Amino acid sequence: METAFTPFGSLGGGLAIGLGAVMLMLGLGRILGATGIMSGLVFAQNRAEASWRAAMILGMIAAPGVIFLVSGTMPAVDVPVSPTMIVIGGTIVGFGASLGSGCTSGHGVCGLSRFSIRSLVAVPTFMATAGITVFIIRHIFGA
Repeated sequence: METAFTPFGSLGGGLAIGLGAVMLMLGLGRILGATGIMSGLVFAQNRAEASWRAAMILGMIAAPGVIFLVSGTMPAVDVPVSPTMIVIGGTIVGFGASLGSGCTSGHGVCGLSRFSIRSLVAVPTFMATAGITVFIIRHIFGA
C-alpha cells in the first residue's frame, strides 16, 4: 500500500478548511467541528441553527461536484474496504468523537488555534492512535 504525496492538493485543502473555520467563527461565532455540526443537525436542540448546519453539510457533500465543474475530473477516491466496514468505522468514529468532546477538525483546527487545553491533549492522542493504527494494519496484518 503506497501513500501518495500531494503537497499542493493538501495545501489547498488545508487553506480551504482554515478559511471555512475562520468564516464560521467570524460570521456565527461557532467552531467548525464536522461531527458537532452533523450531530447538531440530526439531534437538533435549537432549530434556529438548523439552516447553517444543513448548508455546511450540503457544502461538504457538494464539494466533489464543484471540483468536477472546475477541473473537469472527479477527485480520485479509492476505498479498499466494504461498505459494511465503512459503516462500522463511521460508527466507531462517531462514538469516539462523542467521548472526546469533539472530532479532529474541531480540536485540530479550531481548538489548537484557541489554545484549548482539551485540544492540546486530544490532538496528540489522535495522531498517536492514527500512527499505531497504520503500523498495525500495514505491518502486522500486512494490508
